[in-house]
Amino acid sequence: MLRVKAFCLAQSVQLAAAWVKVSSKHWSQWAKTNITCVQSYRTEQNSTGGAAYQAKGMGEKELPGVLICEIGGAFGVLESHVEFLKKHFNLITLREFHRNKDELCEKIKSIFVFECRPLIDRELLESLPSLKVVANSGVGVNHLDLKLISSFGVKVTNTPHAVSDSTADIGMALMLASARRLVEGCHIATSPDTTHFAVDWLGVEVTRATLGIIGMGSIGYKVAKRAKAFDMNILYHNRNRRKEEEEQAVGATYCRNIEDLLQESDFVMLVVNLTPETHKLIGKRELQLMKPTATLINICRGAVVDQDALVEALKNGVIKAAALDVTHPEPLPRDHPLLQLKNVIITPHIGTATVQALLMMTEEAVENIQAVLNDLPIPSEVIPQ
Repeated sequence: MLRVKAFCLAQSVQLAAAWVKVSSKHWSQWAKTNITCVQSYRTEQNSTGGAAYQAKGMGEKELPGVLICEIGGAFGVLESHVEFLKKHFNLITLREFHRNKDELCEKIKSIFVFECRPLIDRELLESLPSLKVVANSGVGVNHLDLKLISSFGVKVTNTPHAVSDSTADIGMALMLASARRLVEGCHIATSPDTTHFAVDWLGVEVTRATLGIIGMGSIGYKVAKRAKAFDMNILYHNRNRRKEEEEQAVGATYCRNIEDLLQESDFVMLVVNLTPETHKLIGKRELQLMKPTATLINICRGAVVDQDALVEALKNGVIKAAALDVTHPEPLPRDHPLLQLKNVIITPHIGTATVQALLMMTEEAVENIQAVLNDLPIPSEVIPQ
């Protein structure tokens, strides 16, 4: 009997050693398989016809359904965020919803809007009788008809806290890149035709320059914090004046009239929400008020600027330069005159395009949805004006 036990023990040890050896040998293959688990999830959804949206086991409460545009692709929810979302919700793609409306319409309690999708119109709202909240990923909600959504008794939320740091960072990056002509400099340094660096190729300094911030919400205020570290003279214009202690903390001076800010600033940064009042806020008149040495920086929405007027101002030396993270439309047509100008930097709306910001946006959206579904105070509700 002892021999049998000893033999079994020896066999177990040998099997364990063999497993370790094999697992070590095939670790990379195992890892690769697990990395693709999220991609497999999408295939599973399509093949099961929505079976993955059922409760995981007998007696387990079914998770609330959330409608999304798609998973992955150009406009879908990031695949790296899918597992996090699945912990809280049953994800239902737009394609699956249209394929099985009768079964899924009652299950959908919320819509998660990522990259302005899915598009929300009256037809969609009428087909979702249990809908409680539209959770937008991002701060701008100009792509949503707030009054229409509200008329169905549905809440709208956004994620202002998650985006403020990353958007303020891109504002500073654009200002510095434009001031020091980094894009032009990169082309010179890497061009096969370059034989020497010209000593008269000059930029301007950001340090001790005057920055005018139009829109002093959470993002604008964080821009001011960063600008303070550059010893900049900070002016700001906002619908509502900040508290005196907040102004003093960043050394900002309030301009009641936008005209005063435009006339005095070396750099003008736009950080406002797009509303009917701010549509083409900066046009020909406003550009003419700016210094001929000034730079316009836009990190909010393209339609805040009259782009035709901006092209003329840049061509004719009304202002020195522009640095734009946003345009209207996005992307611009490939023959648009803004793309032909050397005194313009344009980036592809990357203000919130960081790993950290996108994850925080998803987390904040989840918090908003859960608050609405559980009748708790909503962290970031958007109230129709």
